[in-house]
Amino acid sequence: MTKLQVRAFLYQLGCFAILFILGRFLVAMYTGLTGLWIPMTAFIAATLISPKFQAVKTKDGEKLFMKWIFIKGIREIG
Repeated sequence: MTKLQVRAFLYQLGCFAILFILGRFLVAMYTGLTGLWIPMTAFIAATLISPKFQAVKTKDGEKLFMKWIFIKGIREIG
């Protein structure tokens, strides 16, 4: 794995973890779900909402891109 691929993986993991923990807290506090349903619901929500990062080799070199459902199109990350 290249340096940018590792960076993309870490960004994606970090965003997922933050959204999962936040989602788990919100599901536990504001819904009537119990047991295994709390983390399962938070997992599905975090998977759908979290941004997707990818390292792509272009003719200018390797670049990092992000796609998110709340942003139109694909963005290049410095």
